[in-house]
Amino acid sequence: MKRMTLIISLILMVGFASGCATNNKQDLKSINISGSAILQPLVQEVANLYNMTNQDIKISIQSGGSQEGFKRLLAGTDNMASSDVKAEDLISVADAGTLVGKEICLNGVAVIIDTKFTAEMSGITQQQLVDIFTGKITNWKDVGGPDLAIAVINRPAQSSIRTLFEKWGTGGVKTIDGNTSLQTDDYMTIIKNINATKGSIAYLEIPYLIDNTGKVASLYIDNVDPSLENIYNGSYKIWGYEYVYTKKDASEQVNRFVSYLKADQVEGKIEEMNYGVIRKLSAKALKERQ
Repeated sequence: MKRMTLIISLILMVGFASGCATNNKQDLKSINISGSAILQPLVQEVANLYNMTNQDIKISIQSGGSQEGFKRLLAGTDNMASSDVKAEDLISVADAGTLVGKEICLNGVAVIIDTKFTAEMSGITQQQLVDIFTGKITNWKDVGGPDLAIAVINRPAQSSIRTLFEKWGTGGVKTIDGNTSLQTDDYMTIIKNINATKGSIAYLEIPYLIDNTGKVASLYIDNVDPSLENIYNGSYKIWGYEYVYTKKDASEQVNRFVSYLKADQVEGKIEEMNYGVIRKLSAKALKERQ
């Protein structure tokens, strides 16, 4: 009887170990990514390319915002997080120290107005931009436009794109909230609000402008338009790096996909979708970010 009990116990142990091995193998075949909304379309496109030669890898991608991405990564729910800013800008230094971040591409941010307004306004200076978004200038007539109140449409306080804009658009100066009922990070809602709100001004990630030509217009800043070329040559200043983060003990499969995101063969897809290629930054642009 004891011998039979021992045999059964051994069988159960082997079965349990085999089940664990199978589950671990399944886990290694899955990559779960969450975070930046603006980076999601690019990561999805690159994942589709990656799956052409890695069909056994299941890659799940969702947005939710950079902060949510870090939250899920730190909790172990996901094994990658995408972010519009460095981890230290959104989470504690201690938590950031447990992660490894990689710069994937560039994300430009354009200052936008309604297209019906472009006949009267085509551009402003950098200082006027600061003064508008800090509430010092409240009427378009003070920047060469019509006698019309300026309606600032801002992002939510916790928005990583607002963090980026305040760092590189207003030089570290905090911006006003504007009409809080219009605050959102959803690009379609921002465009809708710009079209519906007379005298409004907002900012929008350049990749979103591709499919919305004619709906909103970008303002020149110091006579410079928000193009990839001007980001590369250092004349347009409102841009940031897009990042992906993993834990320091990330699996080989996760690290392989991170490397693929930075591969040369992905550069064409990056520019096709209006993101910037990091290696194309000029010495001037790089120096200004040091």
